Amino acid sequence: MSGLIDRIHRVELGNLAQFVKICTKLQLPYTLLGGSLLGAIRHQGFIPWDDDVDVGLLRADYDQLLAAAPALLQSTHYFLQTPDSDPNYALSYAKLLDRNTYIEEKNNVNHARKGVFIDIFPLDRVPQEPTHQREQLAKFQWYNTRILLQLRYHLVNNPLVKLQPPLDAAQRADVQVLKDARTAVMTQYQSQADLPNVKNLASQYAYDKEVFTITQVTDLTMVPFEQLRVQVPRDYATILTGMYGDYMALPPKNQRTEKHLERLIMDNQVFTD
Repeated sequence: MSGLIDRIHRVELGNLAQFVKICTKLQLPYTLLGGSLLGAIRHQGFIPWDDDVDVGLLRADYDQLLAAAPALLQSTHYFLQTPDSDPNYALSYAKLLDRNTYIEEKNNVNHARKGVFIDIFPLDRVPQEPTHQREQLAKFQWYNTRILLQLRYHLVNNPLVKLQPPLDAAQRADVQVLKDARTAVMTQYQSQADLPNVKNLASQYAYDKEVFTITQVTDLTMVPFEQLRVQVPRDYATILTGMYGDYMALPPKNQRTEKHLERLIMDNQVFTD
C-alpha cells in the first residue's frame, strides 16, 4: 500500500480514538459499520487498502452526540462537521474532521470544510413493507440530490467552479429547508417503537445490506482495531456474511484499491502517494 494511505490511516486512528472517547464519556453505544467492521474482524484494524472509517449510532444517540460533541471538542484540533455546523456541507450524516489536515477526494469537488475524517452515520427505524421502504428511500434520495446540486457538489474540478459566487442568504435558507425535509424523511418512522429494524439510509450498499435489527446494534462486544479497542455487534458474522458472503476471503488484487482520497496536506507537506 502507498505511503499516502498509511498517513491517512494514522490520522483516522486519532479521529476514531477521539470519537470513542466522546461516546464513552456520554455513555453512547456505537458500532463500526461496513468496511470498518470487516477490517476489525478480518484484519484487527484497517483493511490495508481502505481509506475511510465508518461508525454508526441509533438516531437518538446520534442526536445526543451531535448536541454534546462541539463543546467537548473545543480545546482539540477536531471539528464535528454536520449539515448544520457547515452550511456548505451537503451530506446527511456527520464527519469528525482533523483540522490539522487538508484533503482532496476523488470525484468530489465542493466548498465544504476539508480534513481527514471518519464518517458517523445515524441508524434510523425503517418500515417493514417493501413499498414503504421504496417510498422512503426515493424521497431521501430526491432531497439528497437536490441538496448536492444546490451546494454545487461536482465530480470534477474545472475553472467554472471557482467563478461561481458564494451562496447568498436566501439560497442558504432554501438549502436549509431541504436539509430539514431530508432529516424528516429519514426520521419519519422513529416514533414507531414496534418496528424491529434500523438502517443506514445513506449507505452505498444495496438496501438490505445495511438493515439491522435493534438487537444487532445494541448487543455489542469489544474487539481490537489497531491499538484501540472498539465496539462491534456481537452478531458480526451474520452481518458480514450478508454484506460480503465469505468475508474472511480477500478480494482479487485488482480490487484492492483506495476509494476516496487522492491528496493530503499535513505538517506543511503535500502527499499524493
